[in-house]
Amino acid sequence: MKILRLSFLILLLFSVSLEAPAARSRAKPPKSQADRILIEKAARRMTLFQGEETLKIYRIALGREPVGPKREQGDGKTPEGRYRIDGRNPQSAFHLSLRISYPNAADQAQAAERGVKPGNHIMIHGQPNGLPDIGGSSALYDWTDGCVALSNAEIEEVWKLVPNGAAVEILP
Repeated sequence: MKILRLSFLILLLFSVSLEAPAARSRAKPPKSQADRILIEKAARRMTLFQGEETLKIYRIALGREPVGPKREQGDGKTPEGRYRIDGRNPQSAFHLSLRISYPNAADQAQAAERGVKPGNHIMIHGQPNGLPDIGGSSALYDWTDGCVALSNAEIEEVWKLVPNGAAVEILP
């Protein structure tokens, strides 16, 4: 956690001035609830859908080792596959968090076959509590342990738009 905080503070120092004033303003959130989330790791993009309609697109940060699927606990990778939002934590160590249902049965079987733990607690969350929110600059580099990170304002919006049970697809 100390390394995460130090990395985050360094990012803060170098990135606050990079964010354009227009990027700091927030558009009004859509009024519909999302029923599906698509996370495209290579594009660092998360899209909320209601049916086939795109509700909102976000730039995201991923696990510190973003290429490839999560294979075991501690590998720093963000999983790939089909999941659901299966809980939320307003008291998390990060500004709000939505729990992704990783590991699924396939993830558990893969890990068991290799004799490792698959890991858990994969979330969509905001910035670490106790540190300043650096807005859109939080997506400039991959810094999580395998989660999907947004700015605090963005996770507040997603928190309201995404109900428990929403489908989550994470693509390479």
